[in-house]
Amino acid sequence: MLGAVRPLGGDELQRDDVAEILEQLVASGDLLELRHEGGRSTRLLYLAPPSFIERFPGTYMVMGVRPFGAHLIGDELARAIEYEGHTRVLKTDPVEADSELRARGLQRVAKDRWVARPSSETPADLIGRHQARLDVATTAGELDGLQLLDPASKVRYYRGRWRTPAQTDTGDYVARRPQAYGADLWCLVRLEAGAPTRLMEFPVADPVVPGRDEAWRYQAAVDALRGTAQQFRIRRGNQPSDDPTLDFFSPLPGFAERYVQFTGLALGKTPGALFSFRLPAAALADTTNFLTDMLWMTDQEDSSGD
Repeated sequence: MLGAVRPLGGDELQRDDVAEILEQLVASGDLLELRHEGGRSTRLLYLAPPSFIERFPGTYMVMGVRPFGAHLIGDELARAIEYEGHTRVLKTDPVEADSELRARGLQRVAKDRWVARPSSETPADLIGRHQARLDVATTAGELDGLQLLDPASKVRYYRGRWRTPAQTDTGDYVARRPQAYGADLWCLVRLEAGAPTRLMEFPVADPVVPGRDEAWRYQAAVDALRGTAQQFRIRRGNQPSDDPTLDFFSPLPGFAERYVQFTGLALGKTPGALFSFRLPAAALADTTNFLTDMLWMTDQEDSSGD
């Protein structure tokens, strides 16, 4: 596994980085994460079919994985692919692009399908829906290895927000719990004096999406309602003509990452941020409005440049 993903993580890839890289590949459409109908809360990863989506005429995102290590595009057209982190962008003649890509076995994905999103709602409404479900959820019982996302912690240091429950914890928390096989399960847990009383697993609204996507949006609502909304930083560069860069300090749910990824260029990790995207200047206003509307985020200007 480490050898397979090392090109995306550099020579110093550690095992702790694998989960993060896999999440990026799911968000970019190279892998599919689907629920396994076997009576257990199990989700499996599958290779996504070779596909493409038109960002604008002449520029296409290509995604998917062919089995047995075969190249997605294996002929001279591959030279036109630009690689940036976990994304691949193909620039080619817009007149011939559709037929050329279909001839190579790639299927076209409609833009509306790629950037589909949940309904817009207020943080209070989203939290209220989940609390109502948790009120009638199963009794939690003893949960070994439980990790909470602390709502009182700093929103600009995501990794530092996770901790074990304390006796002073009472309320509803986004949490992860280990399972015998596979990645940790995402859930919403109700605690009383540090003891779990009720448990509801994510996803709740859409069984197709990864549980973390709904958990991250729920936490964004909690942070916004507490008056400490999650933030993104806008860096406009040294010249007025420079494309702005958006720095993020918390993970984005898949639908939001796809929206930003569709327009922008993924830059991976940058100093002081979890990840970043460079956007065309013309797309900044729409992207800012999207993040504010769907995740209740606030922006911070930084004109110091790259």
